[in-house]
Amino acid sequence: MPPKTENADLSNAEFLNTRLSSATFNDVNLSAARFVNVNLSSSHLEDVNLTGTVISNANCSHMSISDACYEGMRINGILVTDLLNLHRSQSSS
Repeated sequence: MPPKTENADLSNAEFLNTRLSSATFNDVNLSAARFVNVNLSSSHLEDVNLTGTVISNANCSHMSISDACYEGMRINGILVTDLLNLHRSQSSS
């Protein structure tokens, strides 16, 4: 049986060289967490709050974002809503 952690407070915990592949996180608070050298390939994030999150030096190839709020979101300094509006205007022409 795989290990299970439930109703735990692991605030300020540190995970080094830890394998969590195929783990399930449900009703988890990771606010202000720091992720360095993390492999999230093929992960599925659903119903997440990424407000104020910064992603840098990331490989976003083949990444998909759907049904999301893009208000204030920027990619390389460009508002995503501006990019979407430009795309829509060029697609309808």
